Amino acid sequence: MSLKIKSALILLLFLVALNSCKSPKIISRSAPPKRELPRVVAKPQPSIPEIKKETKEDIKEEESLKVVPPFKHSPYVMREFRAAWVATVANINWPSKRGLSTQEQQDEAIKLLDFLKAHNYNAVIFQARPQADALYKSHLEPWSFFLSGEVGKEPSPWYDPLHFWIEAAHDRGMELHVWLNPYRSHHSTGGAVAPKSLVKTNPDIMVSLKNGMWWMDPSKQATQDHSSAVVMDILKRYDIDGIHFDDYFYPYASYNGGNDFPDAESYQEYLRTGGKLTKPDWRRAAVNGFVKRIYQEIKAEKPEVKFGISPFGIWRPGYPKSITGMDQYNELYADAKLWLNEGWIDYFTPQLYWKINQVGQSFPLLLEWWEKENTQNRHLWPGIRIDYGRNAANVEETINQIELTRHIVSERKGTAHWSIGSLLNDPNLSKALVDGPYKKQALVPASPWLKTTLPKAPVVDTKIVDNKLTISWRAAEAETVFNWVVFYKYNENWEYLILDRTKNTIEFPLYAGALENKNPLSSIGVIAVDNIGNQSSFNEIEIGAALFGAF
Repeated sequence: MSLKIKSALILLLFLVALNSCKSPKIISRSAPPKRELPRVVAKPQPSIPEIKKETKEDIKEEESLKVVPPFKHSPYVMREFRAAWVATVANINWPSKRGLSTQEQQDEAIKLLDFLKAHNYNAVIFQARPQADALYKSHLEPWSFFLSGEVGKEPSPWYDPLHFWIEAAHDRGMELHVWLNPYRSHHSTGGAVAPKSLVKTNPDIMVSLKNGMWWMDPSKQATQDHSSAVVMDILKRYDIDGIHFDDYFYPYASYNGGNDFPDAESYQEYLRTGGKLTKPDWRRAAVNGFVKRIYQEIKAEKPEVKFGISPFGIWRPGYPKSITGMDQYNELYADAKLWLNEGWIDYFTPQLYWKINQVGQSFPLLLEWWEKENTQNRHLWPGIRIDYGRNAANVEETINQIELTRHIVSERKGTAHWSIGSLLNDPNLSKALVDGPYKKQALVPASPWLKTTLPKAPVVDTKIVDNKLTISWRAAEAETVFNWVVFYKYNENWEYLILDRTKNTIEFPLYAGALENKNPLSSIGVIAVDNIGNQSSFNEIEIGAALFGAF
């Protein structure tokens, strides 16, 4: 076949094929073929590394890397312990008499606490154990005679007086310190010794005194164990701020007609077992050991609870040189100087119940001496007596003693007043105090050796309505706040209000002063204060000039 013929045939076949492609196709209605999905290939997983246990060093390193906001100090707020004793023994202060109803007892308690709050006190020292008995529910000792007139009789309708006092004090922003007599087991005003009295139930540790009182023998281990158990029972079950002992260790000699304390048998037993101390040193060693033990046990259980003692105001005659008077070291066998030197207490309240210019017992000379002995830098809050007489001289003396205390005690100042009854009975004195040295509210001084953790700064909200600024706040975390302090500033002067735990809002006018000389509210802020006086950081909120444009 020639090349021309082959070319013609190829051309003809091409044209036929082209024509067939332009003809319609019948599309099948059967299911279209499935599309093959792309194949997923699993990637090889990396091996799991061994988890390293976090060490203390790692934790410290992580904590050091955390950004902690700098602590901002608040404006000035006064710090001063202001307390009054409330005595229950012999119904001195509360309840006013035995046999009052529950409601009458509670009404009296509220009246006393409201008085203290209104006069800018911040603590109450409440006697809960006047004679080895209890003004609270106790499985160790009977209900107090001074409540009902009958040893062991509980209140009816039932309530717990100590719990009531604690909650009512805290609701008013005041600390409550439980005052206990460690060794007295029956007071001469406590009626006949009853079957439920510890004098009857624990006779092995009791001795009788010529004035009608009964005393536990401080040298006996059973005495120390029992009194320790009482302290720890209260500490564990009640939300208290302090444990407080007064000056009754071994009793005053006059209680036993000037005769020696009747513990000859105990001392002879001590000698028979190899003891070498003289009787005075043996007695002091018993008291010293007990004081140290109580302090250590309190700190092991609730370190934030303060332990305080109010000893007789003179350690020994001649200290300082011009001082004369009773020698507690050799009569009460209380080496109060040692307790202060060793730091076995958190606060020390010597009973300086003498006038400023009293020869032999000068208030400022004694306070200066105790301040020099305060080598552990504990709180030194002297006890002062304000019942010299209801006259202008007494007012002046009391105010001067408070001012001297502020000058002599270098830091963490304070005063305890004997007693609340004298304050109530002398309205001129009470008014002079609240108009003078106690005019401004004060926080209880902090105790930095007890707790260094600070509360978190509260969350603060503000709202302006009708020319008034409303501030509300809440704790930043689930923590206990004892007091709030609200700071406010009109122009350049900071002022403050100390509020109790029940408050969470306050209202301020946007302007203060007369219409022709109005001062704008320029800044506010709130801090939280915990139960030992530590305060949170302060965040100032500036009210800004723009907010006042519409007013």
